[in-house]
Amino acid sequence: MKKTALYEKHVALGAKIVSFSGYEMPVRYGSELEEHHAVRKSVGMFDVSHMGEFLVKGPKALDLIQKVSSNDASKLNVGKVQYSYMPNATGGIVDDLLVYMLKPEEYMLVVNAGNIQKDWDWIVQHNDVEAELENISDNVSLLAVQGPKAEKVIQKLTNTDLSSLSYYTFSKGNIGTITDGAIISATGYTGSGGVEIYVYNEFAGQVWDEIMKAGEEFDIKPAGLGARDTLRLEMGYALYGNDIDDTTSPIEAGLGWITKFTKDFVNTENLKKQKEDGAAKKLAGFRMEEKGIPRSGYDLLNENDEIIGRVTSGSMSPSLGVGIGMGYVQSKFASPDTELLIAIRKRKLKVKIVKPPFYKA
Repeated sequence: MKKTALYEKHVALGAKIVSFSGYEMPVRYGSELEEHHAVRKSVGMFDVSHMGEFLVKGPKALDLIQKVSSNDASKLNVGKVQYSYMPNATGGIVDDLLVYMLKPEEYMLVVNAGNIQKDWDWIVQHNDVEAELENISDNVSLLAVQGPKAEKVIQKLTNTDLSSLSYYTFSKGNIGTITDGAIISATGYTGSGGVEIYVYNEFAGQVWDEIMKAGEEFDIKPAGLGARDTLRLEMGYALYGNDIDDTTSPIEAGLGWITKFTKDFVNTENLKKQKEDGAAKKLAGFRMEEKGIPRSGYDLLNENDEIIGRVTSGSMSPSLGVGIGMGYVQSKFASPDTELLIAIRKRKLKVKIVKPPFYKA
């Protein structure tokens, strides 16, 4: 198992460490509920250095990215970020990712930790244009500082005017005593605002300490994977390995909005036909109408007790105090306000289809 550059910090803070995507990662430091609420109400910080980063450079960099990804990266300018996915040849998803345009003819792809080697092999396999590729995943740390007070905390530490950073843009500059080279990105996986900060591993501990110090007046809390999962679920954000994977259709998963048929990419024609024909099932959000906690793998049923879907993500929502989840259901049952049943052990409880996000600030 790998360890991030901040592993010793987590141990010193008393974090519960678990194995996740090949890394030893903090799942919580104390109370997942407190960590969740800190992000929703003030500010929390996550170590997400297990994520992967690839550089794609040279005159053919854009050509390769356009070929392997679904969104139209030609729309990017320097300082912009784009959400996308890499389709595979059989109708599924290799991974979802972020595309950063660092400078003309240079991009950074940010991929999921558990898919780093798979993604790298896939991109290399399709690099018939001979773009320059570099896997910098083992050299880069990523800190996600999230919550409504996150900007105030980080503004103490950088000359970058964070108020000028719109959603899905970034700036290179200083962070604390790191004078240059940090990437401060107005992105995140929580729905409560904030930034994500990329630095080289040798600076990660120093930056962590400086952020924790700057956040003291806002009662900043380190937050683990547990809170990260409930926060993303409340927003209806798909998690690779749960809601999307190599076998799930991006059209069924609701990713048609980042599937641009103005260009050719892997499996274009099949995905275009599926979008035109309409998906047989859809990834839908639902809310418990009775007391119970939905979990991945539970069956969803219609009023005749027929299985019409299955839960892919589910939990008790700390912000709402009710069970929420997502799952694939037959398309005719995916409309908001549709009432279904969920099989939880020997009980069948009522749920209602709702359109995410579940939580609205």
